[in-house]
Amino acid sequence: MATIHDVAALAKVSTATVSRVLNGTGFVDEKLKTRVNSAVQELSYQPNLVARAFRTQATLVIALVIPDIENPFFTSICRGVEDAANAAGYSVMICNTDEDIEKENQYLSMLTSQNVSGIVISPVSSIYTNIQPVIERNIKVVSVGRTLPVKTDSVHVDNRKGGRIATENLIKSGYKKIACITGDKSASSAEERLLGYKDALLDAGLEIDKRYQIYSDFKNQGGYNSVEKLLNLKDPPDSIFVANNRMTEGAFQALKDLGIGVSNDFGLMGFDEIPWGELVSPSVSTVAQPTRQMGMAAAKKLLSKMNGKDQGFEEIVFQPELLARQSSMRRTNL
Repeated sequence: MATIHDVAALAKVSTATVSRVLNGTGFVDEKLKTRVNSAVQELSYQPNLVARAFRTQATLVIALVIPDIENPFFTSICRGVEDAANAAGYSVMICNTDEDIEKENQYLSMLTSQNVSGIVISPVSSIYTNIQPVIERNIKVVSVGRTLPVKTDSVHVDNRKGGRIATENLIKSGYKKIACITGDKSASSAEERLLGYKDALLDAGLEIDKRYQIYSDFKNQGGYNSVEKLLNLKDPPDSIFVANNRMTEGAFQALKDLGIGVSNDFGLMGFDEIPWGELVSPSVSTVAQPTRQMGMAAAKKLLSKMNGKDQGFEEIVFQPELLARQSSMRRTNL
C-alpha cells in the first residue's frame, strides 16, 4: 500500500507539499499540484482518514441539510449521499430544516461549531440562507436541488427545462388555460420551473395570466389551498402544472374533494416522482429527477473538495424525465 512518502518521492516534492495538496490548505504552485495529483492517481494512494481527522480535529462526518425529510425527493437524495459517503469511510448527519430559515441557521451554526468535515445542503432559500460563516471556517459545501446565495459547487436538475416539458405536455393534450403552482420565490428551483412554464406558453402563443401563477410553500397543504384559490377565480384554469411532489399531492386531493374529474374536466401535471402516482386512477403525470444519482454526485463532489483534488467550482446538471400519464391527457386522447 502506497504511503505519503511514496507520493512525495514520485512527485519529487516534500511530504509537507503532498499534505497541503491533499488537505487543500496553504498555497501550492499549480505545477506541483498537478505532479502530486498525478502521483496519487498512479500509486492509487488512499489517505489515512482517521489520522487526518486526528491532525485537523475534523470529524469523519459530513452533514446533509435538507428542507423536508418526509418528501420522497429528499429521502432519495439522502440515500445517494449516504451511499457515496459510506464508501469513502464517512458517516452522514441528517438535519431537517422544515423549510424554516431560522431552524436552518441553527443547524448551520451547530455544524460549524462541531467542525464537520463538509456539508451537502439543499437550502431553504437561494437568497437568504446564510452559508458564509461555514465557508469562512473552510468547511467545504456543495448544494443539491437548489442553489446558494454565494458561489459553490452545485448539483441540480435542469429545472427550467423540466417546467417547459411539463407545460408542453398539457398544451399538446389540448389544455389552453394552464396555471402554475410553484414554491417560495426565493428558492431557485421554484423560479426556474416557473420560467420553464412561461417559456412553453410563449412558444405556443398562449396568454401568460398572472392570476394563474401562485407561489406556495412546497408542502401538501400549500398545493391544496392553491387549487381552491385558482378554482374560485371568475375565469378558472382548465389545468395546472404543480412544481413539486408534495404540492401535487395536495392539488390532487383538492380536485378530488371538489368533485373535479382529473384528465376529464381538468389536467394535472406534477414535478418529482410520486410514489403512488401510478397506483391511482387516473395515474398522475409528473417530471422525474434522478434523485439518488444527484445525491451521490453531490457527496462525491464534496469528498473531492475535502481531499483537495478540486479547486474550482462546478455546476453538475442532470436532465429531467417526462412521465406522461393519464392526469395530463384529456379522455378523448386516452
